[in-house]
Amino acid sequence: MLLRSTRGKGALPRMSTSTPLAPRKIDVWRCQDSLIDRAASAGSVPRVQPMRPFLKWAGAKTKLVAAIRDAAPPEPRRLIEPFVGSGAVVLNLGCATNVLGDSNPDLIDVYLELQGDGEAFMVDCEALFIPENNRAGAYYALRAEFNATTDRRRKARLFVYLNRHGYNGLCRYNASGGFNVPFGRYVRPRMPRAAMEAFRGVLQNCTLRCADFRTVLAEASAGDLVYCDPPYVPASATANFTDYAKGGFGPQDQIDLAEHCRQAARRGAWVIVSNHDTRETRELYADADECRELLVARRISCNSARRSAARELLVIYRPRGSEISLVQAAGR
Repeated sequence: MLLRSTRGKGALPRMSTSTPLAPRKIDVWRCQDSLIDRAASAGSVPRVQPMRPFLKWAGAKTKLVAAIRDAAPPEPRRLIEPFVGSGAVVLNLGCATNVLGDSNPDLIDVYLELQGDGEAFMVDCEALFIPENNRAGAYYALRAEFNATTDRRRKARLFVYLNRHGYNGLCRYNASGGFNVPFGRYVRPRMPRAAMEAFRGVLQNCTLRCADFRTVLAEASAGDLVYCDPPYVPASATANFTDYAKGGFGPQDQIDLAEHCRQAARRGAWVIVSNHDTRETRELYADADECRELLVARRISCNSARRSAARELLVIYRPRGSEISLVQAAGR
């Protein structure tokens, strides 16, 4: 993964300082490595592998955890994630207090079940991980049950099964709101008990919100770290895959997200946003304090030969009107 840093230019007022902040330029070997891996190879810090979430997830940020940590302030009051997804960031940042939001009720129900009676939830999930259920017929029958049931507790258990047995860790819904990911044809899907237990511990310090990102971002205030990992701006005309939740995520949502991030920064939050490095993204975040360019491996294509690196951005808005933010940024 390669990173470069550029300073944003735009309409938002800048904070005055006698020592301008220089652009940060960070070189990381490849997308499989992290900033910590690079430092470890130089002998400056112990090598630390990021913890992996129990859910497979398209675009999960496990490999970017160190880059996100490097872009964040040293000791935020709490972490707010309006698009929690698989939870790779909250799992690895280690904030004492967290607000995790997502507009997908199926995902939030899984986390609520694990946060509550987690042991019983894991036992029930494990009962679905049997050889008889690792067949196309069984998968499609359980997927049909998932789409038909109104029992949220049963649906949460089925979600874990579908996530580990479906194709490539996708979470996708059709126009009618039905989960439509095909069978993954894995040799022996394993119940991720150890990873679920680790995530259960993190959830004890989390408040969960099944809500639109606008509602979750409205909670951000001074001292908070906000990390946004929305459905990305399409990298091309043929790469429009935004239906991670029922209803999709369109251009107006991208515009609204950028504006709500600016508002959160004005209220004193430190905001980081991930997205594709496209002309549209750069225009949306032209007034950001900093944009870090990343080259990231993605593995969604069914053709392994086409799974090439993608250009992404880490957009950073530092708190407006805060002298503390200047000290933090200058010291990084």
